Amino acid sequence: MYVVKYGDDIVIIDCGGKFPDESLLGIDLIIPDVSYLEKNKDKIRGLIVTHGHEDHIGGIPYLLKKINIPIYATHFTLGLIQLKLEEHKLVRDTKLLTIDAESSINLGSIDVSFFKVSHSIPDCLGIVFHTPEGKVVHTGDFKFDLTPANHQYADIHKMARIGDEGVLVLLSESTNAERSGFTPSEHMVGNHMDEAFFKARGKIFVSTFASNVNRVQQVVDSSVKTNRKLALLGRSMINVVSVAMDRGYLTVPEGMLIDAGEIDALPPEKVAILCTGSQGEAMAALGRLSTGNFRGVSIYPDDTVILAASPIPGNEKDVSRIIDNLFQLGAHVIYGSGSSTGMHVSGHGYQEDLKLMLTLMKPTYFIPIHGEYRMLHHHRLLAESVGVENGNTFIIKNGEAVDIKNSIAHQTRSHQAGDTYVDGLSVGDIGSIVLRDRKQLSEDGMLIIVVTLNKADHTIISGPDTISRGFVFVRDSEELLKDINQLVKKVVDDLTEANIRDWKEMKQAIKKDVGQFLFKQLRRKPVLLPIIIEI
Repeated sequence: MYVVKYGDDIVIIDCGGKFPDESLLGIDLIIPDVSYLEKNKDKIRGLIVTHGHEDHIGGIPYLLKKINIPIYATHFTLGLIQLKLEEHKLVRDTKLLTIDAESSINLGSIDVSFFKVSHSIPDCLGIVFHTPEGKVVHTGDFKFDLTPANHQYADIHKMARIGDEGVLVLLSESTNAERSGFTPSEHMVGNHMDEAFFKARGKIFVSTFASNVNRVQQVVDSSVKTNRKLALLGRSMINVVSVAMDRGYLTVPEGMLIDAGEIDALPPEKVAILCTGSQGEAMAALGRLSTGNFRGVSIYPDDTVILAASPIPGNEKDVSRIIDNLFQLGAHVIYGSGSSTGMHVSGHGYQEDLKLMLTLMKPTYFIPIHGEYRMLHHHRLLAESVGVENGNTFIIKNGEAVDIKNSIAHQTRSHQAGDTYVDGLSVGDIGSIVLRDRKQLSEDGMLIIVVTLNKADHTIISGPDTISRGFVFVRDSEELLKDINQLVKKVVDDLTEANIRDWKEMKQAIKKDVGQFLFKQLRRKPVLLPIIIEI
């Protein structure tokens, strides 16, 4: 999420979500902290969405629940957003406005125009903000593909005209800033897909991002050429394909799609299956297929499985586990990106793509965006290598602002920003303390200590009773639990003699003494939960 502000007018660019890593136990989704926007909601003129990937639209429903603003996006992107809004019951209250590369809109003191870029999903736009200070350009995600699978060509001529008219600030994505050369074309994938389909003997399973409609079309085309019917597995795959077909971005011959229940009724060599799970998600379709837990559909020896996506950094271990499972099932597995298999190319520009964008736009100031810090750093070096002045590049962290006055930019301020965690229906309720407890529970388990006291004189009536959950196996640790109970009895008796009857103080004393005892004995720190009952 990025914000452009001039005077009392604010425009938001994208509002994505990202999936948690293994350290964020129980968290379902990470979305932006919008505290700054809530404080300035009367100044917000709209949200412009560059394209429909999850890291650009995933946080929109949560933003709209706090700030109801109009959304501007292309025809296909609005279809994906609408799916999310229907799930959150927000469609009726949200203003959805269609834009394209030729649109021009006015948002207060800011005029906005657009230009086409190529990416791995249809209908992607770059944005030009025309402000009294000068033009601010946001590229969105892009690469320069001269033979795109969907024939949506980047408008290089328009980019050059924008650059010739003068660009004050360029915000450009940095995902592949470490990779040399140009990004390979999607056209290469189609040829390799055809080859794999013609060689396959049994069923063919292809797993890719549901939103990669270009790749989905290539699977459809290869299925047509080899006379195979096509089944879809995974809710997001079914939803995105439905939107793409309804809105004219995906061409599927009539009668080609079949339900999962029809797969076994056809000869294996007449079936292709398109499924989710290319990132190793255990509960996605491919993950369940790899463990034999997808009801009604199985992978057999001689079946071919194609992973037509590369792992997002951090997902490599999960993807490797699924690939191992597939080999154990006897499947022929094709995996790996680029020239190794030809089944996937990135939708993000390599160094030469990024330098071409910089050369076309010729910005005075440059802000690299979208990527880890090292990627932003490499992109800054690329910008300086093609003519951006040393010192005119800003690498900004979440919440930091670049101010421009009289066409001079400086970075001095910051606003509250960061991550908000979604856990089930809870949004923002899970903080560092809860996550710390979850981590401790996952590592050392829990010990519940129950003591029943006489309300009159605070003598022990029952217990202490110690219950272990994920800490030790009770049957093998009777002596340890007996020692814990004796220690708790001593703590309670000592406090009673000292006429200390405050529950909070008693619980703290039990936690402190038992915690020290366990660490000394076992070098472990389980979560301790004393429960005191008075009768």
